[in-house]
Amino acid sequence: MTLIDGHGGDLALAALRSFGVAEMFTLSGGHVFPLYDAAKKAGVRIVDVRHEQSAVFAAEAVAKLQRRPGLAVLTAGPGVTNGVSGLTSAMFNGAPIVVLGGRAPQFRWGSGSLQEMDHLPIVRAVTKHAETIFSTDEVYARLQAAALTALTPHRGPVFVDLPLEVVFSTADGIDAADAPAVPSSEADPEEVQRAVSLLGAAERPVIIAGSDVWTGDATAALREAAEALRIPVFANGMGRGTLPPDHPLAFARARKAAFGGADVIAVIGTPLDFRLNFGDFGSAQVVHVTDAPSQKASHVSPAAAPAGDLRLILSAFASYSGLVADHEPWIATLRDAENLAKAKETAALEADADPIKPSRVYGELRKVLADDAVTIGDGGDFVSYAGKYLEPARPGTWLDPGPYGCLGTGMGYAMGARITYPSRQICVLMGDGAAGFSLMDVESLVRQDLPVVIVVGNNGIWGLEKHPMRNMYGYDVAADLQPGLRYDDVVKALGGAGETVEKPGDLAGALTRAFDAGVPYLVNVLTDPEDAYPRSSVLA
Repeated sequence: MTLIDGHGGDLALAALRSFGVAEMFTLSGGHVFPLYDAAKKAGVRIVDVRHEQSAVFAAEAVAKLQRRPGLAVLTAGPGVTNGVSGLTSAMFNGAPIVVLGGRAPQFRWGSGSLQEMDHLPIVRAVTKHAETIFSTDEVYARLQAAALTALTPHRGPVFVDLPLEVVFSTADGIDAADAPAVPSSEADPEEVQRAVSLLGAAERPVIIAGSDVWTGDATAALREAAEALRIPVFANGMGRGTLPPDHPLAFARARKAAFGGADVIAVIGTPLDFRLNFGDFGSAQVVHVTDAPSQKASHVSPAAAPAGDLRLILSAFASYSGLVADHEPWIATLRDAENLAKAKETAALEADADPIKPSRVYGELRKVLADDAVTIGDGGDFVSYAGKYLEPARPGTWLDPGPYGCLGTGMGYAMGARITYPSRQICVLMGDGAAGFSLMDVESLVRQDLPVVIVVGNNGIWGLEKHPMRNMYGYDVAADLQPGLRYDDVVKALGGAGETVEKPGDLAGALTRAFDAGVPYLVNVLTDPEDAYPRSSVLA
């Protein structure tokens, strides 16, 4: 048994370090000074930001990319409430983050201490677990338990409050147990058998791989299952790149043909939400594979719904010994549709229009992004084009806000990605609307030597709202921004670099300079405000 001594900050950080936590994202506040002291003594990197939401988004990026807890430390009151959008994003995205909140002292509770408020009623609805620890002696064990809760499927954020006297006080002889193993749950074997039998017997099966395939470290198992059963694979979220784009079973452009013609669709590791028409695929039977029973859809009745460790479920799919129908004609049909769609895209990717079309931006980015680049989406219409035209070559290289759709994730995600991968390309794709939420945190990137490339699609409008509102009412309101703003000058003023691009022929050179710069560099692309993403999803 290892015994440790220290103040509440020492014990809290030691508990989280046992799970691999190696950095702390924060905005300075006196309520949490002992946590900074602990980090300094332990050599844990402190990354400080200009708005608490960026700290939580950075922790979320680390949690998703590294599949272990990300840590954000928020001071009391407004520090915590500023982080609520980040907590909610992590909840929707199944990201195992730990958020530590400072709290006014309990011994003076009710007297009006600075920023005295009970955070728990605010955060409970957007966390897996929220608690206040009232004894320094309990900090280590209870924070280990909280981190384990965050990591246990279905993963998600936890919040722990540390009152002032708890985090500043000391405790002696605390048992510093090793981090407990994350429990693994096995799905009902009958449900697994039913699911794989449906897929094997189907004439036109399809797999949709979602973020939990990556988070659950099941990418290799999914590939083995797809290859064994010969099933076409589409992906969303961090499932993108599960199969490389050149894999014969990887598809991205033929969704309409696939979802309209399939007889069995297996949705694996992602909810049956608005992105997937709420699980309504016409006459196709739906198999919904989730990492925990809590993720089973309640608004539909799938033909099979195994819930448990995705690696085990997919390994069982791969070792299926029953008869498998001939899927080759179906694969060939989808490949024809895929190739036809790609051929039609060529003109858009090379469009020489003035103003610049968003598609041309992605045509140029495809030429310069490395296979292991981490691409981050933070925006509406502009980032929708990224989802359409960029195909990650590897799993775990795509970050977007997910189904919660919260703008402002970009700079926080960029921090987490750069710290995770010091030498890779990190590229943030941002609408000009999204830039208003977090661009000030470029200063945090500059000050802490975290170079990234930021490409802003600057059309001077809220495109996701302006065009639909016009179609609905014949007019639009509250949907305009100042056209032609120099977001690159903002980045320069904050210590980075950048340039504005007005002509499509200038994109290639600007992107090359951006990736070679070694500092936060913003390429401000003036894009066509009349260009509207052809959206077809039903939001409600």
